[in-house]
Amino acid sequence: MQLAVIQRILGILLSLFSLTMFPPLAISLVSSDGQTIPFISAFALILSIGLILWFPVRNIKNELRLRDGFVVVVLFWVGLGITGSVPLILSDTPELSVTDAIFESISGLTTTGATIIIGIDHLPKSILFYRQELQWLGGMGIIVLAVAILPMLGIGGMQLYRAETPGPVKDSKLTPRITETAKALWYVYLSITIFCAIAYWLAGMSLFDAISHSFSTVSIGGFSTHDASMGFYQSPLIEAIAVLFMIIAGINFSLHFMSWRQMSVKSYWYDAELRAYLTILASVCLIVSTYHFIVNDYESFLKAIEDSIFQTVSIATTTGFTTAEYQSWPGFMPLLLLFSSFFGACAGSTGGGLKIIRILLLFKQGIREIKRLIHPNAIFIIKVGNKPIPERIIEAVWGFFATYIAVFAFLLLALMATELDQVTAFSALAACMNNLGPGLGKVSLHYGNINDVAKWILCFAMLLGRLEIFTLLVLITPTFWRR
Repeated sequence: MQLAVIQRILGILLSLFSLTMFPPLAISLVSSDGQTIPFISAFALILSIGLILWFPVRNIKNELRLRDGFVVVVLFWVGLGITGSVPLILSDTPELSVTDAIFESISGLTTTGATIIIGIDHLPKSILFYRQELQWLGGMGIIVLAVAILPMLGIGGMQLYRAETPGPVKDSKLTPRITETAKALWYVYLSITIFCAIAYWLAGMSLFDAISHSFSTVSIGGFSTHDASMGFYQSPLIEAIAVLFMIIAGINFSLHFMSWRQMSVKSYWYDAELRAYLTILASVCLIVSTYHFIVNDYESFLKAIEDSIFQTVSIATTTGFTTAEYQSWPGFMPLLLLFSSFFGACAGSTGGGLKIIRILLLFKQGIREIKRLIHPNAIFIIKVGNKPIPERIIEAVWGFFATYIAVFAFLLLALMATELDQVTAFSALAACMNNLGPGLGKVSLHYGNINDVAKWILCFAMLLGRLEIFTLLVLITPTFWRR
């Protein structure tokens, strides 16, 4: 373990993160909302910590190893969640405890969207923007941004990129150089954000709300500048724009890049994961709409269809926007929507959940086992998009799924031990591990009413979901620390 190398990189990354205090600081100065001191203090504190870490080891420029990369990713996300809470702790609006501020910060950076805050409409604009900014930065991963910058400082980035990027296949690159890959992903991410903001603005949002909601839409985060979320606008056009960009953000960003580079949509058409993703979304939308029609709980069936499509896409992609109190819908619908978040979005997207490619491979593996019962001596090869999948990948997916279930069960028992009821504990854990946000029971509107121990457990769950479980769990295994 190269502790000096890890310390140097963490120092640089924290120093870079301190710069993110400037946009909300500028908004605070323009709007005179009284939040300049918290952001100036946060900038000074985070920059100081970064420089203190970096300066003693500034001349150590050894190549970063894979094991070091895991440590950097985990320590940086934990450190980022803690230091990102500084403005929220120092601000008097809202008045948050240290636990609540860290919860809000980690929720933003992991694009979970689970909030502690009540009365969002009355928050200072700078605080509102800062919450949205945290989600936007966390959406693609600050580590990926750093990969595009660190090579200029003499630090290799391949290990960091492999530890950070989601999905079962992590070695494929869009461009020959890892730096160019990171830059390409960020160009696509930024471009989609700009288009989303313009669409919101043209549809009737204020410029501030349009930019803020574009951040949380493209990052699949779900934070809003209003307590009523997207329901505040009562606009079918805005909801339609949100649905479109939530679906786009849930697609593998590699496909977006390939489509842009080739000036063709063929890469979308031939992607098996994308087809499965759209099929699942359409199926859940159809089921929810049909059930609304059967129970006749809406005065207008058109409105029922609008809410069904919006809530399905929002929850299934793990965004977490709301236009209706879906947790009060009759029958099995609230639980169906919550279960859809376990599927999540595509690998290589900003979404959470298990990822569609894993669900697809698990389904194909199940079909193969059934065929083997009928034909024990036959050889069946699992293919995705007519390409055979190595058995090593199948084993990794099964390992991930088994670990996910085991960790989920353990954390669920831990939450219930803090005296949360079953519905609240299950839905809160599902919403946090899948980086969804809103749950059921006591956490259907906000997480402010649960106890502090439960909040810390859920912070851990959010980090597990964002780092795809293994990246975080690998650090607590004895094998990792053996030479």
